[in-house]
Amino acid sequence: MTSARRQRRKPGTRKTLVLGLAAVLASTGVVAMSGTAHAADTLGAAAAEKGRYFGAAVAANHLGDSQYVQTLNREFNSVTAENEMKWDALEPSQNNFNFGNADRIFNHARQQGMAVRGHTLVWHSQLPGWVNNLGSADQVRSAMRNHINQVMGHYKGQIHSWDVVNEAFEDGNSGARRNSVFQQRLGNGYIEEAFRMAREADPNAKLCYNDYNTDNWSHAKTQAVYNMVKDFKSRGVPIDCVGFQAHFNSGNPVPNNYHTTLQNFADLGVDVQLTELDIAGSGSSQAEQFGGVTQACLAVSRCTGITVWGIPDHYSWRSNDTPLLFDRNYNKKQAYTAVLNALNAG
Repeated sequence: MTSARRQRRKPGTRKTLVLGLAAVLASTGVVAMSGTAHAADTLGAAAAEKGRYFGAAVAANHLGDSQYVQTLNREFNSVTAENEMKWDALEPSQNNFNFGNADRIFNHARQQGMAVRGHTLVWHSQLPGWVNNLGSADQVRSAMRNHINQVMGHYKGQIHSWDVVNEAFEDGNSGARRNSVFQQRLGNGYIEEAFRMAREADPNAKLCYNDYNTDNWSHAKTQAVYNMVKDFKSRGVPIDCVGFQAHFNSGNPVPNNYHTTLQNFADLGVDVQLTELDIAGSGSSQAEQFGGVTQACLAVSRCTGITVWGIPDHYSWRSNDTPLLFDRNYNKKQAYTAVLNALNAG
């Protein structure tokens, strides 16, 4: 997701579970604080008590805003770079890499003891022109392999989850693959190739497929992604998690079967993560939806964390929708309280 993108029609025992997830999070810098006797008072702490992370998308150019940084450091225990780890930002010309802004976000997160999600390696959008101009399958495959190796190698062993492939399916009822340069040159197999390349590049990172409009279990796009993941798991293709962007608005409310969707994917043997959560609206209606989404994640043992796509409303890619947990003055909204209460109650 990018702040410049057009707005879409987005359509065991408990103790064992918590300790198991806590071990995973602790290995990536997120410490789960189990056994506390009081309710946590920040999002990250409350999530960690449930063996999960609660993260935010961060933009490097906002790290000079003291209120932004204070809120980030206080509330969150995971970070995703909003745009700085995308292909056009890291490799604007072939084999010339610039990690400056990405490293600024990464280093801040690690200094604060936060985990980092990698977003994203292979995506049709925010792709430098030179990739689209590659003429042959071998050229595209070579460029994809080099990009994955260089980027994952730069952060090897330090990023807990990577969105390996992002938004590879079309909207609508076809369930078809998006007609990207990767699809055109390499065919349906490019997603599998990317995941296999990623496993070789960093064997310890969780490898995710990430998409939007996959929230409603009955939708064709959701079923297409599900069938791909099911196929990958049956054939041993290395996929560890599925990211649900979770951009909701009045035209695409949180579906009643959202928990079913998350659970059905988890039942395939992958983790599920809410990777880009934002919900248009305000007041009690927005708060109710944020709380419900949080509860849905907590109800699925393999839902390992939630990332909101920004911190204050005015920095959101869809700022007119006021879709985040803090207003432009960094006041906690009703939605914030609903999420914190859901985490503490979960």
